[in-house]
Amino acid sequence: MTTPDASPGRSNALTGCRLAVNLCLVSLCVLIGGFACPEESVRSPVSRQVADPGEVSIFFTGSELGALKPCGCSGGQLGGLSKRPAIFDRVPSARRAVVDTGALVAGDGEQDLIKFGILLEAFRLLGYDLVHLTEQDVQIAQALGLMAPQEGSFAVIGAPWGPDRDDLPASFVKRFAGQGLEIVVRFASVDARMDRPESVAELLGRLTDERAVNILFLRNGDAESRRLWAQSTDADCLILPSDSDEPLVFSQPGERPLVFTVGRFGRHISRLRVRFPGPGVEPALFFEGVPVEETLPDDPAQVRLYRQYQELVKRSDLLEKYPRIPLPDDLQYVGSQACQGCHDYEYAAWSTKAHASAFATLVEVGSDHDPECVICHVIGMDRESGFITEQKTPHLKDVGCENCHGPGSAHVHSSGWTPTAEPKMSCLDCHTPEHSSGYAGHEAEYLEKIKHWREP
Repeated sequence: MTTPDASPGRSNALTGCRLAVNLCLVSLCVLIGGFACPEESVRSPVSRQVADPGEVSIFFTGSELGALKPCGCSGGQLGGLSKRPAIFDRVPSARRAVVDTGALVAGDGEQDLIKFGILLEAFRLLGYDLVHLTEQDVQIAQALGLMAPQEGSFAVIGAPWGPDRDDLPASFVKRFAGQGLEIVVRFASVDARMDRPESVAELLGRLTDERAVNILFLRNGDAESRRLWAQSTDADCLILPSDSDEPLVFSQPGERPLVFTVGRFGRHISRLRVRFPGPGVEPALFFEGVPVEETLPDDPAQVRLYRQYQELVKRSDLLEKYPRIPLPDDLQYVGSQACQGCHDYEYAAWSTKAHASAFATLVEVGSDHDPECVICHVIGMDRESGFITEQKTPHLKDVGCENCHGPGSAHVHSSGWTPTAEPKMSCLDCHTPEHSSGYAGHEAEYLEKIKHWREP
């Protein structure tokens, strides 16, 4: 497989930690923190649908943007790699294809690189047939030494770029056979800025097989170019980049091609059912977005893989490397206990609330070294003098006084005469739809849960 060299302007994070992450991720089948690499996924019992010999299902995921699982801070959240087998296994393996449309991670920081390798291993364990890589995906994969195909792995395609336009295979074919019938599904990747709809015939063509479906991944298209491609291509399906969490269908019922997105963050899996009513008849396409609900059973192999991710994050010391900016006016964080002398009632009341034990909830699930989680469970992690680790700054763990009231050094040293100042957090800094699905619309109820002040 030929791939382009990584761009010379890649960030320091990508180049500086390349070797360390590469050693960890080129092969995850080593002992990491006492966890052996998963063997093949152990499937949880699910109810399977009866397979129609004239129908196949194609499951699409994509735009994970590093979301390996929901944060878990509130109930009702969607997503998680460990839940996917329960959906895939609703269709027998011989009658399904599993495809990822790319955009694996959000950036190229060190934690993104760790996630990238974990996702590729997850796709292998989950039995993916095809992964469509974006340009950033390819640059990261090559920098980490992960472009070489591995035994038993999935196929990879990507829209070509660069002067030679032959960086990756641009198409892939999946054949389904059974009971004397063969269904052929061909996937191809095109770039709206560089390719022309009429040139797609060279990639796809209308296969000689009677039962054939052509699916295009369209990159870098604005609204006008998407409309042009939808009108001009002979494809049956056109898949657009996702800018919404949920899958969206843009074409009208029965219209060709079927135009859709697969959603973001792994919260939904898109299922495309392809059925051929009879010889010489165009395939009937049925699209649905399947929510990845928390009530679905977990796949043990994916659970073990996530623990390996947590161990890699811990060993990488990402908390200590987290970028921190100075506080204004030489302020410093002093910790909630420093407030107790003058605010004993408030401190005692706060100590009984969930915020006072916020860090312990991360310890319980092994996420106490993950900066994406820790930042909302401690004081001032993104500022100098703020939280670093539980060992170095134990007085700043948990959600305390200075989260909402601002750094307290000047206030404490002046015996309260100097008021606290910015930076102060608001509830919405952490209680986002992604992290706290039940917060919106119930703000007063949440506030009552943390009430630690006298009235009025």
